[in-house]
Amino acid sequence: MNSLASFTVRKALHRGIAQQVRPLTSGVDLDHYSSGWNIATNFTKEGKYQIQTFNKISAKGLARFGDDKYEVKGTEWETNNAHAILLRSHKLQESEVDVSVRAIARCGAGTNNVPVARMTELGIPVFNTPGANANAVKELVLCGMLLGSRRVVDGVNHMKDLGSKGLAKERVEKDKSMFGGQEIMGKTLAVVGLGHIGAATARDAAALGMTIVGYDPGLSIESALKLPKEIDLKDSMGAAVSSADYISINIPYIKGEGGTHGIIGEEVISQFKPDAVLLNFARGELVDSDAMKDFLDAGDGRYVSDFPDDLLWDHNNAVILPHLGASTEEAEDAAAAMAADTIKDYLTNGTIKNSVNFPATALPDRPEGSIRITVVHKNEPGMLAKITESVGDDLNIIQQVNHSRGEIAYSVLDIDTAGQTEVVSFKKVQETITLLPGALSSRILYITPGTGYARNMEGTYFV
Repeated sequence: MNSLASFTVRKALHRGIAQQVRPLTSGVDLDHYSSGWNIATNFTKEGKYQIQTFNKISAKGLARFGDDKYEVKGTEWETNNAHAILLRSHKLQESEVDVSVRAIARCGAGTNNVPVARMTELGIPVFNTPGANANAVKELVLCGMLLGSRRVVDGVNHMKDLGSKGLAKERVEKDKSMFGGQEIMGKTLAVVGLGHIGAATARDAAALGMTIVGYDPGLSIESALKLPKEIDLKDSMGAAVSSADYISINIPYIKGEGGTHGIIGEEVISQFKPDAVLLNFARGELVDSDAMKDFLDAGDGRYVSDFPDDLLWDHNNAVILPHLGASTEEAEDAAAAMAADTIKDYLTNGTIKNSVNFPATALPDRPEGSIRITVVHKNEPGMLAKITESVGDDLNIIQQVNHSRGEIAYSVLDIDTAGQTEVVSFKKVQETITLLPGALSSRILYITPGTGYARNMEGTYFV
């Protein structure tokens, strides 16, 4: 059952419950259900944002919400009337996203388990936590270089075998030559993708005495400032990998035409040195396994990956790890804390940071004596003018912000209420704005958490 259909059922069930419209003591009148439209008073407390979690989320991270304005509930909370959702690896279904949900945050960098395109259509921002696990992954990349330099795993397994036969002490000196290798100092590392993880890897590898080359056509100023000054930036992936002893890929996985599926394929691999070591701690699908197998079969190259591979799992020149990159207590704490802070800032202030589908929007503090209206709408000509016109002549817009990203746009208006001698009603204003053609949702940010949210559901107004 989709969100609209399931809501229609709930609306019928709750038709007998009168919608609460109450003037706030500060003189602003809003339409509002305290926790969205799925009324479940045994699960909600008025005046709090309801946060639903999937998976086990770090308690330290969730503690950032506090108890005064937020209530966090787990997956057993079947009523689904959340204001925001936090998750890790859970594959989110649209049916789990109720009409009351304002935002979704994943505690991690990738969002392949969230239907981002559909959430964009519904006007729901999806956030991630870039850089929260960067140190954990970087450390494992460095470990991967050592695993690819010396046959450490093979040596450990050999000693277990000898130990089981009581031959370890007798054979150790004779057999150690089977597991020789090379040092990484003085070798060349190519880092493909210089974001949080790539930049950290380049910096620490340089400190270990390696020569660093890099490639990233979308290198940001922030990441560039974190790179070692000796790095040699190349203008193509082929130029970066051709002279490298070690190659670390740190790029996102993007499906479809023009994406990155199998980007490390025959064309790129053919430019590797015969004994190059490829380090994949980004996504398994980035590497063409067949092309990599041909490379490993032909020479003394190595492949170290943090992802399962049905073809290379038992290859003598491959080390396959069980996706350990971000599996540290510190990384999970950092990701949960970043996700919580991002959701708090969005729910409370309307700020958008680290969203994968909405435009970044840094907002000034709401002026004293004002309310803030945020509007999610389609990126169409004239929308901002229509929104401001809907406010009317009786209210003064102090400041406004409008940003867009692709087909979605986000407008924020701060409206002055100072000097008003009577209760100011925003019920009609919000309804008019929300029902504009192209509008998806609106929020009025003012005092009581959880209030003032409205959706345009295929031309029908829900508040």
